[in-house]
Amino acid sequence: MLIAKVIGTTVSTIKDEKLVSKKLLIVRQTDEGGSPVGKPYVAVDTVDAGIGDLVLTCAGSSARQTAITKDTPVDAVIMAVIDSLEVDGKTTFKKS
Repeated sequence: MLIAKVIGTTVSTIKDEKLVSKKLLIVRQTDEGGSPVGKPYVAVDTVDAGIGDLVLTCAGSSARQTAITKDTPVDAVIMAVIDSLEVDGKTTFKKS
């Protein structure tokens, strides 16, 4: 699992039939405090995340294990919206 921040949306009118009605969001990997550390990528949203949310994502075959993405051609999925993060007893992120 990776921590990522939702930074945008993707609109695709022509896509595989198994992706019809799936929300595709642009996310960027972050550190535990929410600072960007990776490149942006597209993930299927299964939890109604929005721009600015810190989320948990997974990639590869694990991305096809949710009820919404089972047997679909996806490589990344958003599976949780993070409310807070605590590292070494210190809160590094808290959703406002």
